[in-house]
Amino acid sequence: MRAATALPRYIQISEMLIREIAAGHLVDGARLPPEREMAVDLGIAVGTLRKALADLEAKGLLERVQGSGNYVRQKADVTSVYSLFRLEKIRGGGLPTAAVIAVDRLPKPADLPDFGTTDDGHRIRRLRSLDGDLIAVEEIWLDGGLCDEFGSADVSDSLYQYYRDALGVVIATVEDRIGVGDIPSWTPPAFHQKPGSPAGFIERLSWTAAGAAVEFSRTWFDHNKARYVSRMGKG
Repeated sequence: MRAATALPRYIQISEMLIREIAAGHLVDGARLPPEREMAVDLGIAVGTLRKALADLEAKGLLERVQGSGNYVRQKADVTSVYSLFRLEKIRGGGLPTAAVIAVDRLPKPADLPDFGTTDDGHRIRRLRSLDGDLIAVEEIWLDGGLCDEFGSADVSDSLYQYYRDALGVVIATVEDRIGVGDIPSWTPPAFHQKPGSPAGFIERLSWTAAGAAVEFSRTWFDHNKARYVSRMGKG
């Protein structure tokens, strides 16, 4: 297994804080710790933290008051790298990361829904973690018509960001179907749940803004460590 290409550290911190705010761990109006103290707690340079906070400010989630500090501002429907990643720790939040198991170009299995323009696709198998704790295994099928080659070195922690930046493909809509499924036989020993054991199960079909279905995925997650969470903005 190879770790996926990591997002820049300041983006990781920004995404972690976005998910903490969404989960209610950082409430509207809360004052963040002083920047130097916060940077030490996170194990990063102050400059890295300031770039993360600037990203939050640009997204409307932070108010920086000169001489007073940084204050959280709640906001619905924030655009973020992981806005469509719906698994969170039991307590909420958690920074998602990924480790690639394998990437192969193969014929699409008969049990997949009809999507894309070709009969084959890029199959990506990964382990998913939240704050470094393994919580899920996933299998993603990307339509083969979108690119000729797709290697594990290309895969970032956020596939949707890679699709957008490298392939010009923006995932705009997804349909999730949630149930229970057995951990697949290909799951590596590194994952703590054995193949065949029951787990939370998500099937997702993804469309571009033009309405083209281009990706299908299956995720098996440990319900003792993670929950599927979907939030809707206030009407």
